[in-house]
Amino acid sequence: MVKRKKVIFSPAIAADRAYLGVHNDPVVSAEVERLLSHRTRDIRLNDELNRLFRERIWPQTAKIIRAWMIWVAILGVLTLALNMLLLPLDILKSIILPSAVLPPIALALALVWRRPRAPWLQGSLLIAGVFGILLSIALVGLNAGGEFYERHLNIMLFVAITAIIIFGIPLAWTVTIAALALSLYYVFQLTNPSLELGSALASTLFFTAGVFATVAARRNMTLLAQKSFLLELRDRHRVFELGEVNDRLESLARTDPLTGVANRRWMEEMLVRLWDKEKKSPGQVAMLMCDIDEFKKLNDHLGHAEGDRCLVQVANIIEKHVRRNLDVVARYGGEEFLVILPQLSEAEALLVAERVRESVEAASMPNPTSSVSRYVTLSIGIAVQGAGSENLSSEQLQQHADAALYRAKQSGRNRVVIHRPQTSSLDDLAEENAV
Repeated sequence: MVKRKKVIFSPAIAADRAYLGVHNDPVVSAEVERLLSHRTRDIRLNDELNRLFRERIWPQTAKIIRAWMIWVAILGVLTLALNMLLLPLDILKSIILPSAVLPPIALALALVWRRPRAPWLQGSLLIAGVFGILLSIALVGLNAGGEFYERHLNIMLFVAITAIIIFGIPLAWTVTIAALALSLYYVFQLTNPSLELGSALASTLFFTAGVFATVAARRNMTLLAQKSFLLELRDRHRVFELGEVNDRLESLARTDPLTGVANRRWMEEMLVRLWDKEKKSPGQVAMLMCDIDEFKKLNDHLGHAEGDRCLVQVANIIEKHVRRNLDVVARYGGEEFLVILPQLSEAEALLVAERVRESVEAASMPNPTSSVSRYVTLSIGIAVQGAGSENLSSEQLQQHADAALYRAKQSGRNRVVIHRPQTSSLDDLAEENAV
């Protein structure tokens, strides 16, 4: 039986194939092609592609968010320490509580993004956490008053804008964070005692335009990332399909087209692997050379179509009696089959060969002009390389199996003969080993 070569992937590549959805799914492939045929700005991923895209970018997005949160926490601690050194005690007392809230919130969000969770949960926690960070910064300015008021509102918007730009999150999450930031800014500016209403509205409008421009830029970045993902998905799918085609071509090149078992080329490659790898003997191995008795008469009398059916059925019978994942069956000639049985002793190989011979005879395939039987029969020669015996090359073992097959033919056909080097008499050999 031909054993197709399997491509072994590392765990990282296997995971990569999984989250990119590289499989023979015509629905996914058709949707990818449809989206790529439109303009980038019109890309809208369906539920399945959106899930694959999120899985694809999650590690990078989570890493960025964790890094951002850690830096925000560090800067919050450093700012609080600096304020404790520089600010008057009365101002320090008013800002210490909102300042102290920021680092724990940021660190908690960093922990949340260490592993994937339900999207709704992760999104809700992220939005709530960012809102808490922004509110903390705004309250510091509110409590400090004076020049700190306007400065901290601007810092709050700066923090929000950096989050919007670098977070590769769904657009709905981004818009929500932007809306919350602008709402906080608008509310605190309107209540700023040092600003007139017109100045507050003007600054709010200015920053609103900036935030919306940032959201639009983030959306374009997301669309480009989605298009890149679709192109990667299509390319990998095509590579996968090409690999499948190559596997099929390789299998066809190594398979006998009539019987479906290995052809002579594959068997010769198998023998090379067994014997020539590291220039060592394969240890205990048995070789069966099987030949259909008087096959030419069957072809001449019943026609080549019947002969082909006979070959297919004999190949199937042989395959049924060998180990699927260890033994190799090949059509080695017109009506000859070569079988390799690794790790089998002489007695075990004889048992397999006799079962094959009996099954072929029991199949009652007609061969009316045969001198052996009215039905198709099989002669088998066996050669065995023992675990502790003299090392033989694959050519030598094959010659021994051929010699045993010749003796089986000469001694009447429809029998199994084992090659024994110490036996010189053909009659004695046939009498001792023929079944």
